[in-house]
Amino acid sequence: MQKKLLLAALAATFGMSATASYAASHGAGTLQAVMDKGFVQCGVTGGVRGFSAPDENNNWTGLEVDFCRALASAIFDDADAVRYTPLTSTERFAALSSGEIDVLSRTTTWTMTRDTSLGINFVGVMFYDGQGFMVRKSDGITSALELGGASVCIEAGTTTELNAADYFSSNNIDVNTVVFEEQDEVLKAYEDGRCDVYTTDSSALAAERLNLEDPDAHLILSQIISKEPLGPSVRQGDDAWFNLNRWVYFLLLNAEELGVTQANVDDMLASDNPAIKRLLGVEGTYGDLIGVSNDWGYRIIKALGNYGEMYERHVGPNTEIGIARGVNALWTDGGIQYAPPIR
Repeated sequence: MQKKLLLAALAATFGMSATASYAASHGAGTLQAVMDKGFVQCGVTGGVRGFSAPDENNNWTGLEVDFCRALASAIFDDADAVRYTPLTSTERFAALSSGEIDVLSRTTTWTMTRDTSLGINFVGVMFYDGQGFMVRKSDGITSALELGGASVCIEAGTTTELNAADYFSSNNIDVNTVVFEEQDEVLKAYEDGRCDVYTTDSSALAAERLNLEDPDAHLILSQIISKEPLGPSVRQGDDAWFNLNRWVYFLLLNAEELGVTQANVDDMLASDNPAIKRLLGVEGTYGDLIGVSNDWGYRIIKALGNYGEMYERHVGPNTEIGIARGVNALWTDGGIQYAPPIR
């Protein structure tokens, strides 16, 4: 009998050890690790205006930066409790998988291959985009179908390479692709005349065009050749961390839909609308479900506003980038941004 009990205890211990080992190797406990160190380590680009870019004092801003700041607000009630790791396209997934960063919020396209074979989970789509082309106005090119014989600058390790290959092949267009490791290298090569065309996500083209010596001398063609749903991602195997990230994203959309803004959030605490009460933690214990304070929604909106405010602040029509909401509008306004309810 004692032997059976001992074997059962050993089996249970082994089982728990195996479970703990699996959890550790798959990133379980990220929220606790983040709370212990006191900040979120956020993987970002080396610098794309409107999305993630540092100023001269190394203060990071952008739509994707604001997602990390929203996450920090929910956890710490401090939007500045974030540290940033600039990553190239080829570095980003290894940095996430290795635990170098807690979340990757860096112009990354959600694809089937990435979603199933890289050990990562996409949280949501912060920006629906598509790949485009930029050319010099002096070349007289008005359509991507006129690019035969052109040299095309492309960043390595991106969906851009595959999309361009598919497009040119399906349209029987012969081009010379010139591949570079980093986005800054691509832009410089294009500006120096080493290639005739620069192709990447259309939002990045709009941002990078502003970095050229004479932005007005360059044209972004109207063709969009792909779907590029860009969003943050986390490691697989840690449902608690994934759920927190996902519901931070959903909260930003729900806040906009309910009309809760950075300016009116304090007044909204007295709202009679049950959905707003749940959003701000006045009613229910929804923060408990994701491991944070029940006023997590209030914290986020007070610090940063809702999704629409973030969009307008960084990439909207009134910014230098000037991108209309389009499909990134809420579903109630003809777009496809949609969030499940908090209830």
